[in-house]
Amino acid sequence: QVQLVESGGGLVQPGGSLRLSCAASGSIFTFKAKGWYRQAPGKEREWVASITTGGATVYQNSVKGRFTISTDNAKNTMYLQMNSLKPEDTAVYYCAVGPWKYDYWGQGTQVTVSS
Repeated sequence: QVQLVESGGGLVQPGGSLRLSCAASGSIFTFKAKGWYRQAPGKEREWVASITTGGATVYQNSVKGRFTISTDNAKNTMYLQMNSLKPEDTAVYYCAVGPWKYDYWGQGTQVTVSS
């Protein structure tokens, strides 16, 4: 069992930046599934980004070029750097990991982009 704790959310103006952190209770280095999801009010949860054990990254088209997913294996932590934020990025952001699929989820952290 792995516990995940997200942090770093908050209120930011359009064009601003935030870095989300996802601290795991154990090593996630070998997990095949590591990623971030988000859920906006009234919408279904959607995938945002993923990272492989080799460091390859994949992004949803709407965040490509603005968001960066990364991991610090020594700290058992995954990050989501979010730049050039837009109001449509407003959502609760969740990190998720698992040996083969997304078995473990964090509690979510609220990101609000508004002037």
